[in-house]
Amino acid sequence: MSRSEKDKMLAGELYNAGSPEIQADLLATGAWLKRYNEALGQSPDHWHALLSERFAEVGQGAVIRPPFFCDYGFNIRIGAHAFLNFNCVILDVVEVTIGDGAQIGPAVQIYTADHPRDPEQRRAGLEFGRPVHIGRHVWIGGGAIILPGITIGDYAVVGAGSVVTRDVSEGATVIGNPARNARSSTAS
Repeated sequence: MSRSEKDKMLAGELYNAGSPEIQADLLATGAWLKRYNEALGQSPDHWHALLSERFAEVGQGAVIRPPFFCDYGFNIRIGAHAFLNFNCVILDVVEVTIGDGAQIGPAVQIYTADHPRDPEQRRAGLEFGRPVHIGRHVWIGGGAIILPGITIGDYAVVGAGSVVTRDVSEGATVIGNPARNARSSTAS
């Protein structure tokens, strides 16, 4: 029995994003996003209820300020008291986990979607995903970009505008493009 393109997508394997099942999921998410983003003037409790309709997990007190954008929603797990500010984008073709108490600034982009390096596979419309894991009490500054397959350890800080191309260790502070460990400015 052959596996569906959606099953391949969820497993992080090459899949065809144009398959009818995947396109139907995108349309359903689009309708949900319209409702969510129109709720800008509503309470965080209302946002939480809407997130719970679509996300794999939504912790108590988690807040995402609309407008917000994602591919599917059902691959996103957000921990208790995590916060995402306006205009965040999560391309969640595979799992994205955001730990308890994480603080994510405006216009942060989190990508799991990736594309083959082989041009023939790209021309064939194939893509794949690599999961992103953001630890507990992480702080990500506005405009940062988190690339596919990245893990950010607990208590780490990602500077505003940084492009995270490598894993970030627990408690580390990274800045820049590509993001690198920040040097301490205090004398020992």
